[in-house]
Amino acid sequence: MAAIRATLLRHAAVIAKGRRRRDPAVGKLPVGLWIPASAADELIAGDGAEAFAKWHAEHDLTPLTINGFPYDNFHLPVVKHRVYRPAWWEPARLEYTLKLAQLLTRMLPRDEEGLGSISTLPLGWPGRLGRGASDRGGGRTAGASRRESKAGSASRAGSVAQEAKLDARNIAKAGEKLRELADGLRKMERRSGRRIMIAIEPEPGCMLDRYEDVVAFFERELPLKHHRHHLGVCHDVCHSAVMFESQADALAGYARGGLMVGKVQVSAAIDFPIAKLDPEAIREGVDELGGFAEDRYLHQTGVLDDRGRFRLVEDLPKWLAKGGQALREGSPSRDVHLRTHFHVPIFRRQLGRLRSTQGEILECVKRLMAADAPRFSGHFEVETYAWSVLPPSIRKVSLAQGIARELAWFEAKLAAYGLR
Repeated sequence: MAAIRATLLRHAAVIAKGRRRRDPAVGKLPVGLWIPASAADELIAGDGAEAFAKWHAEHDLTPLTINGFPYDNFHLPVVKHRVYRPAWWEPARLEYTLKLAQLLTRMLPRDEEGLGSISTLPLGWPGRLGRGASDRGGGRTAGASRRESKAGSASRAGSVAQEAKLDARNIAKAGEKLRELADGLRKMERRSGRRIMIAIEPEPGCMLDRYEDVVAFFERELPLKHHRHHLGVCHDVCHSAVMFESQADALAGYARGGLMVGKVQVSAAIDFPIAKLDPEAIREGVDELGGFAEDRYLHQTGVLDDRGRFRLVEDLPKWLAKGGQALREGSPSRDVHLRTHFHVPIFRRQLGRLRSTQGEILECVKRLMAADAPRFSGHFEVETYAWSVLPPSIRKVSLAQGIARELAWFEAKLAAYGLR
């Protein structure tokens, strides 16, 4: 908790002070908190949560939402697949999420109505990595399980079938845990009068990585009204863009499925429109992509070929080693468009030869205002957690300055839509 307070003072409080200086009438800066399991244990005892909320107010901050996706240290030198553990079929995930809900219930400002939102992982990662093998182990990925063409042999086919059964069993277990969570949240709301929504965040390669997956899971595992009252969707714009989803289709799909969007994570992916570039620009773009192939986070990469077919590559370095190398050498390639899961500053449209999916953010906001939009909590969370691993050519300002620019850019766009 001491480290969390120091981080908030160094960045969030500085931003809040600057906003107040520019506009004395502006309210407290709402913050999205990440509270790892060890810190949650510190806060849950005594009046720790209330004291933390008071500390926020003293520094012109107010807790709005919690990122409950990472369970433990999200800033280790290598995170990769660790971020998906514990999965939703493991008891520790339920225990942790209930603690976060208790904390947010106690920290939300008492003079405000509404709800608190907590984003969480889309069940887990499939295959052996999702069941606790070494993060350096093999294991199929969601891309392999759902998008590979044919198994290479009868034994491979048998292995895939067996792993699919284990994955299906884990999905069912996750459903049980989430129903238990909804029951716990209902009891919590009856006692406190505060509604907490857990927002499941689809992510490329995970058990649920498209909006259709999420809707189908809710229909099968979370069909009751009180499930939907406390469980919804966290729509991460970057993740959706990497899957080449239409923002309109995804949000309309959630509405048709009767799901509420508990949070929108305002984020931009890297976009590489290969087919629109000349050979020299393509080589330069591949080289620039290499600067984003860092070791801490997993950078799932969605690729379209010249026939419009989609495939998901588990991590950017894997694409660079094969597809990227072929393009650099001028070899024939069917890849025509690439997007990679690397949260880049949302105010940047161009990244050298590369671009960002900034336009998807604006499309998302516009679609949330449409007649067929899903119910929405109103919680927007700007999330460029990868700032510290951006290439130096992109990271030219401090973290606080960068976040302040992102907020200013997004708030101006909201104001243009009449939403601020």
